[in-house]
Amino acid sequence: MSNRLEVAKTYKLYIGGAFPRSESGRSLPVTGGGGTVHISRASRKDLRDAVEAAAKAQPAWADATAYNRGQVLYRMAEMLEGKRQEFAELLKARARTKGRGAAALSPAREVEASIDRLVCFGGWADKYSQVLGCNNPVAGPFYNFTVPEPSGIVGVIAPDGPALLGLVSLIAPPLCAGNAVVALGSESDPLATAVFGEVCATSDVPAGVLNLLTGLREELVPHFASHREINSIHAAGLSPDHAKSLREGAADSVKRVTVREGVDFSDEAACHSPWWIEPFVEMKTMWHPSGA
Repeated sequence: MSNRLEVAKTYKLYIGGAFPRSESGRSLPVTGGGGTVHISRASRKDLRDAVEAAAKAQPAWADATAYNRGQVLYRMAEMLEGKRQEFAELLKARARTKGRGAAALSPAREVEASIDRLVCFGGWADKYSQVLGCNNPVAGPFYNFTVPEPSGIVGVIAPDGPALLGLVSLIAPPLCAGNAVVALGSESDPLATAVFGEVCATSDVPAGVLNLLTGLREELVPHFASHREINSIHAAGLSPDHAKSLREGAADSVKRVTVREGVDFSDEAACHSPWWIEPFVEMKTMWHPSGA
C-alpha cells in the first residue's frame, strides 16, 4: 500500500498577475478525470479587485507598441501550445463527466483552434488600425485621419461551451487593441479558465492586463453591467435574462455591450475578422495642415 499523500488542489483566481483565493473563501467542486477538485468562486469584491488591477495596467498596455502587443499574444499561443495535451485531456475528461455525446468540436481540435485564434489576433495587433481607420477626404488644405484607440477595460463573460475556445475568442480581440480584460469563465466548465491562468502567468502578459474569474453568472453578471470602470462588455452564450441584465445595467453606466448569439466558434472566417475588434475601440479624428 502506498503512503503517498494526495493533496486536493484548489484552483484559484488570476488577478493582477497573481493567484489569490476568493476573498470570500468560497469554492465550487468540479469533477474531472482525476476526481473532484475545487474552483474558487469569485465574489463582487474579487470583481472589484480585478477591475482595479486592470485600471492600473491598461494605460501602459495601450501605450505599448502594436508590435509588442502582438508578440505577447503570440507568446500566449506558445505557452498554450506547451499545455496542448493537458488541455485536451482536461476537456475530454469534463466531457465524459458531463455525459456528453460526440461534440462537434473535439477537445484536441478546440485546443488547436484556441492557439490559432491567439496567433490570429496577435497578427492583427499592428494591422487592424489600417482596416478600421481611414484617411477622410475633406475640402481644404488639410489631412484628416480617423484612427482607433482602445476603449479601456473590457468585461468578458465566456460561454459555457466551448469552454476554452469561447474564452480565448472573446478576450483576444480587445487585448490586441490595447484594452485590459476582466473575464468570467465558463460556469459549467471552469477548469479551462483556471488552467488558462497558468498559461498567462508563464507568458509575457503584464500583470493586470488579463484577469480571470470563475464563479456564478447569476451573482456576477449584474456587477459586470453596473461597474462604472468597465467600459465595454463582450459576452456569448447568455440566457435572455442575463443579456437583459447586461443591457439594462449598461444603460445606467453608459458602456457598450456586445453579445454574440449563435456563434460557431470553430468558424475561422467569422471569428478571425478584425470587426471583432471594432466594438472595443473609440475612433479619434485628427486634422493636420497639408502644406498645400
